[in-house]
Amino acid sequence: MAEVNACIAASADQEVLVDQPRIRRGAVRVSGPFTVEGVNPYEDSLGEESPIGGAPDALPDAAPDEFAVSGNVSGGGADYDAINDAPTNAAAFRDALAAKLRRDGVTFPGNAPKRFTRLDALSDGGALHARGEWVNGGGAAAQSVAVSFGPQYGPVTAKQVEDGLRAASIRGFDAIVFAGFGFDGAAQTAIHDDPNPNVRAHMAHIAPDVNMGGLLKDTKDAQLFTVSGAPRVDLARTPDGEFVVTMEGVDIFDPVDNAVRSAPADRVAAWFLDADYDGRTFCVSQAFFPNSNAWAPLARALRSAVDADAFAAFSGAASLPFPAGEHSRAAVKVIDPRGNEVMKTLDLQGDAPYA
Repeated sequence: MAEVNACIAASADQEVLVDQPRIRRGAVRVSGPFTVEGVNPYEDSLGEESPIGGAPDALPDAAPDEFAVSGNVSGGGADYDAINDAPTNAAAFRDALAAKLRRDGVTFPGNAPKRFTRLDALSDGGALHARGEWVNGGGAAAQSVAVSFGPQYGPVTAKQVEDGLRAASIRGFDAIVFAGFGFDGAAQTAIHDDPNPNVRAHMAHIAPDVNMGGLLKDTKDAQLFTVSGAPRVDLARTPDGEFVVTMEGVDIFDPVDNAVRSAPADRVAAWFLDADYDGRTFCVSQAFFPNSNAWAPLARALRSAVDADAFAAFSGAASLPFPAGEHSRAAVKVIDPRGNEVMKTLDLQGDAPYA
């Protein structure tokens, strides 16, 4: 512990935090207490030497029969509860997710579930962790679907997406579902730009309840895997050489109806702009909240306490002009109507039209 404290003291800026805030009379409070959480991008630090000595303890292996995944579509019962409570290793955790996915399916727009007619776990150690079939919309024949699960603690990475798409294409799958508790920016870009026309990629967010085990009194038993889409944005150049991003909504492919559904900009809860995205860390430089239904009660409560023009700017769909930064790349992160985060990167070196 002394080595850890010494490393922090030598490398980190120090800031004193206090738990007794100064009271400012006459100010209007518009939010309650909040927390800041983050997911470590483990793939970025694999080559760095740790200042902490020793090696992590190995997790106990799970009993094979305790985490066995069968092809029974109905599933359910006490075996799902046992999966959450038993000690797990990586393979057992993925088997647990496959069991839940077989039971609940994937939820697409309009709360429409896409259920598997068959779903079996794969244990060959590759990028694909389950395989099955579902019936596509329009009366089409059943499609073969591969599933790739992200880690229990950490985001789905771009390498996992690339490996999964390659493996799904080689094995002849029609679609692949990447399911994770989070997706880093490069992974989202790889999924949305899916270069393989033969394999359609879907990004499914796993409800955090799944990872909470017995910590929650009441947990969700449906809509555990929800698909989110890609932001629809427009990039334009101003006469003085700066850029403006307009967020037009979110597009989601719905295999239930075999069509692309679009959520308009005014249904988006929030969207954020990183004007100089480095490809690893998203830093908010501009923030907007277009859904006026959420802003109207706050506007009435504040009355004349907030400038009306400034208030309107926060609910807009067009960014303020910004210059190209060091990385010549911007990123837009959108909170879709289901509460999932989706992101799109923009190349500022291209030939953007003038606004």
